[in-house]
Amino acid sequence: MHAQQARDLASYNRWMNERLYAMCAELSEAERQEDRGVFFKSIHGTLNHLLLADKIWLARFTGKTFHVSGLDQELHSAFDALRDDRKATDEEIVQWADSLTEDKLSGTLEYTSISNPEPRSFDMWFAVTHFFNHQTHHRGQLTALLSQCGKDYGVTDLIALPQAVLRNAT
Repeated sequence: MHAQQARDLASYNRWMNERLYAMCAELSEAERQEDRGVFFKSIHGTLNHLLLADKIWLARFTGKTFHVSGLDQELHSAFDALRDDRKATDEEIVQWADSLTEDKLSGTLEYTSISNPEPRSFDMWFAVTHFFNHQTHHRGQLTALLSQCGKDYGVTDLIALPQAVLRNAT
């Protein structure tokens, strides 16, 4: 993991979230809340978990405090509030990624796990890779659920990120 990779993945995260939230906004509240048999039950539950996990990891990376009662804690019951918080958090992620340096990525991240309250220590580059991989994992679940709802969310490939296409077109 290099600093530029983290910046590109932060941009990709924001781009995909904007697109997926736009698709989800086309669904009714009942459709978003329906238990669809996935780990966090519903589309709303999966969106919520993704935001919650991003806030947890961002706090670990920045040293800020973020209190959480569990990995299934509901941050917002209203979709509009969830979407607003997602947008603000994505901006924080982009700003954090912009601040990363090769030195920071070669360091160590130490934290206490929420699911198993034990001290953990990982190479920073590895923790950052996990952070972005976790987002992709759950967005994959969301795209499957949206597909089941008849929604066409379009291309989700990292290589289709507009900034990457423009940068590599020259």
